This record gives sequence, structure tokens and C-alpha cells, in this order.
Amino acid sequence: MNSYFVTGTDTGIGKTTVVQFLLRYYGVAGYATLGLKPVAAGCDKVNGELCNSDALLLQQGSRVKLPYAAINPITLHAACSPHIAAALEHKNLQARKIVAACQTGLSAGADYTFVEGAGGWYTPINNQETLADIAQQLQLPVLLVVGIRLGCLNHALLAISKSGLPLAGWVANCVDNTHAYASDDIATLLDKLPAPLWLTLKYGGDFTFMHLP
Repeated sequence: MNSYFVTGTDTGIGKTTVVQFLLRYYGVAGYATLGLKPVAAGCDKVNGELCNSDALLLQQGSRVKLPYAAINPITLHAACSPHIAAALEHKNLQARKIVAACQTGLSAGADYTFVEGAGGWYTPINNQETLADIAQQLQLPVLLVVGIRLGCLNHALLAISKSGLPLAGWVANCVDNTHAYASDDIATLLDKLPAPLWLTLKYGGDFTFMHLP
């Protein structure tokens, strides 16, 4: 089984788009696929159940079919950082409890499982812990989605500098069509990041295959 923790250099950087693509790619190849989103802030009632739109996309795109609560065990209403959304609901998020809530999905027998974080690598879940603590307790290799724009080199290198986890690969998502040095930034990251570039996504375009496992 192949399992990865998918994080990004920022929020809204394309993690769900990337995971959707990977679920479809490996699914078409005949593999059992599963996307999980342990924590989601920005949830609304759908048929009486609090759901997140990104998590619903992962559920729909997975070939291993599980109840929504197994895909997204922690749902928070406010669309803000999880630690703020949880405080508004008087909830106490803890990394170990979130990791425990992931075990139904992780033990479902998928050939490829992608666990999508919320926001960026160091997004807080409480006053002491961040999404990085969840990744470290899960002990999964990391797939980093890099939004190619001004500042991305610093963000990408910081995201993986202290994780202690293997970086399985990264994805270059060209989110800014006004950024004149996108190809230079990608070339720099190819040199600096200790893992292969899996995919590139041009602004408003399609994925280009680079080095998918």
C-alpha cells in the first residue's frame, strides 16, 4: 500500500485539485484509491450532515467507498484556521485524537491513500500543535504542493526543513499567471528539494506528468 500526507505551501494552493487528479489517475489504472481529509474548516449542512466541499470531492473520487465521517472525521463550521474554528465551537483538537480518527480510512485496504491536510504545513490546530504534528504522528511520506508565485522558494524550503519525514515528491502549481519567473522558480526547486517533481499544473491548464511513482 502507498500512503501519503499531502500538504501545501499555503491555503488555497491546489491540494484538493492534486489529490482529485491522483485518485483519478491511479483509479483508471485499476488501483483501489482513497482520499482522506482528517480536519476540515468551512463546513455546511448537506442532507443534515456537516460536510466540507473538498472532502466531498475526495469521497466522490475515491474507488474505496467509505462513509463521510471516515473521510472527514473532524468537521468545523467556520472557514478559518482550524484552531480558531474549533475554539468557536468549544472543541479541543488534539493531534493524537485526529490521528486515531484516521485509522478507519488508513486500514481500509486502498492501494493508494492520500491524506490531505488543512491549509499549509504549520497551520495550527491548537495553541501548541499544528498540521505538521498530525503528519509526524501518522508517519507518512509527504507530497508537497507548491504554489509557484513570488515567495514560493522560501515557503517550499521552510515547509520541509524540519519535518523529519521523507519528502516523497512535490507538485508545481502555477497559480499566478503574472509571475514572469515561474520556470526559474521550478528549476531552483528541482535543484533544492530532495525529491522528484511529480506533476506540474499550468495556470488554467492541465497537468504535465514528470515523475509519478
